[in-house]
Amino acid sequence: MRIARKVRKLAPYIHGEQPRGRDVIKLNTNEAAYLPSAKAMAVLKKFNPENLRRYPSAECVDLCAALAKLHRTTPDRVFVGNGSDEILSLMTDAYVEDDEAIVTLDPSYSLYRTLADIRGVKWLGFSWGGLRRKTGGKAALALITSPNNPTGVQIPPKEIAAFAKRFPGVVVVDEAYVDYADVDCMALATAKANRNIIVMRTFSKAYALAGLRVGYCVGPKDLVEALYKIKDSYNVDAIAQAVALAAIKDQKHLKGLVAKVLKTRTWFVAELEKRGWDVMPTQANFVFARPPCAKTAKADAKRVFEGLRERKIFVRYFSGPKTCDRVRFSIGTDAQMRRVLKEVDAILG
Repeated sequence: MRIARKVRKLAPYIHGEQPRGRDVIKLNTNEAAYLPSAKAMAVLKKFNPENLRRYPSAECVDLCAALAKLHRTTPDRVFVGNGSDEILSLMTDAYVEDDEAIVTLDPSYSLYRTLADIRGVKWLGFSWGGLRRKTGGKAALALITSPNNPTGVQIPPKEIAAFAKRFPGVVVVDEAYVDYADVDCMALATAKANRNIIVMRTFSKAYALAGLRVGYCVGPKDLVEALYKIKDSYNVDAIAQAVALAAIKDQKHLKGLVAKVLKTRTWFVAELEKRGWDVMPTQANFVFARPPCAKTAKADAKRVFEGLRERKIFVRYFSGPKTCDRVRFSIGTDAQMRRVLKEVDAILG
């Protein structure tokens, strides 16, 4: 069977391991520590099967209207996708010519590079300082995760706004973790004067709906319209639209869930630092930390990852040269994080 040359050479995106079993503690993919809104789940339980024999709203009309109201903008500046990943894929087609490049932070969400390879365009990765200096040439799309993954560090909105003014293409601020942060960039996306900033959000993290696969973005009308031109006819199913709509209307639950995670995050960071770990300043629902001994940090980080895995506790280890001396811990419940600390102490002696 014939396979396209670029696909034969493609290095696929490596997602976090998906272990099964009740006795597993899963802290490797930054999922929510608690259950979704009861109001959202009630919609799922009472979903009318009559709606399953009909196609869903192709434009996610009700959900876009609710999101526009939440962010104080208009529905024609909102696009909903089958997870943020679909939106990112569409953006590589909508905003990038064949001879242009996609630029991102490095390290950051590794799917960005995979999407550039699938699209067949150049990918360039930089530190934030480096990215701010590399705004010329053929760069057409900048993907900036803030708070960043895996570091958890957030870039101030003022810096992103200044970067966007100089950048010749589209600037996408991926705010998957922003509900756990102190500030956000949504005002940049909804401003009438904005010409090239899009802010992207997801239901997979703070809304505790990763299994639903719903993401959305807000930005200038012309950039949003371009995504509608190339999306699948019915890209978000009826159940997903209905449950996400109910979740949006239950902001009280969202705030309560986030507050629990932030309290646990503060405690967990303090406990790691007591043990001599170097923890990057996080604004997300995870921490990126280096073991106490700098000389053996690379070996110790991998040892912690493997030792926890043997104990059915799944965290994330990235073997790249910029990340190999740290472990990423998603924030779970208090009981889960106490267990993590106990096992980490045992592994490192």
